[in-house]
Amino acid sequence: MNAVAWRAAIFVLLLVLLVLAEWRWPRHQGNPDRRHRWPVNLGFGLVGALCLRLLLPWLAIDAALWAQQHHVGLLHLWTLPSWLAIVVTLMALDLLIYAQHRLMHRVGWLWRLHRLHHSDLTLDASSAMRFHPLEILFSMGLKIAAVLALGAAPAAVLAFEILLNGFAMFTHANLALPLGLDRALRWVVVTPDMHRIHHSVLRDEHDSNFGFNLSWWDWLFRSYRDAPRQPQATLRLGLDRFRDNREQRFGALMLQPFRRR
Repeated sequence: MNAVAWRAAIFVLLLVLLVLAEWRWPRHQGNPDRRHRWPVNLGFGLVGALCLRLLLPWLAIDAALWAQQHHVGLLHLWTLPSWLAIVVTLMALDLLIYAQHRLMHRVGWLWRLHRLHHSDLTLDASSAMRFHPLEILFSMGLKIAAVLALGAAPAAVLAFEILLNGFAMFTHANLALPLGLDRALRWVVVTPDMHRIHHSVLRDEHDSNFGFNLSWWDWLFRSYRDAPRQPQATLRLGLDRFRDNREQRFGALMLQPFRRR
């Protein structure tokens, strides 16, 4: 199988496993309006993937293949063991996504793109696909630039993309981990409870916990928040400006960045 097929197969497998886990160990009891939310969220995932294929000449993996063939990038200037080059690539790209995420909350026009993701009124694995296609294109452009600058190996880029997709679904999952396990995992990776705080309706809470994979960046750059004001099981999510049912329709969400409101 090629890289796209591998990513798709792993994506579907993880989605199925997380849906089963959400059913067995839910953090929030019930999932309001799943019949509406899932088509909308999956629809954004599909549109984003199509835009990447149709509007960009390269994806990050293509940039890595080109850099490898032409010996472009910083990692081609040093002789590093393959495993260390992969670790450097994974950490550098994860830091990039953390920085991008903070930028999406700080810069007005980027927030207008990103707020679609935050307008989901509840969280589950499908929320990981709820991104505006323009944000998807912007993010891929940054990853391509970083891959070329690093000279990242194709295998490392493929591994990062799989980890990014997998952790996005995991951290958005409506999943209640045992407290001890959650606390232990947070020393290294982002957990569902940690990321759920980031989706709180309160501004100071959703301007925290920006990490996607590694939790270290939030600790290091002082954006980590340990717990929300409300209990996790009753935490109010989303954005007050977009709670009306009409605002949750696919068309309204797609046009949301271009509205003055």
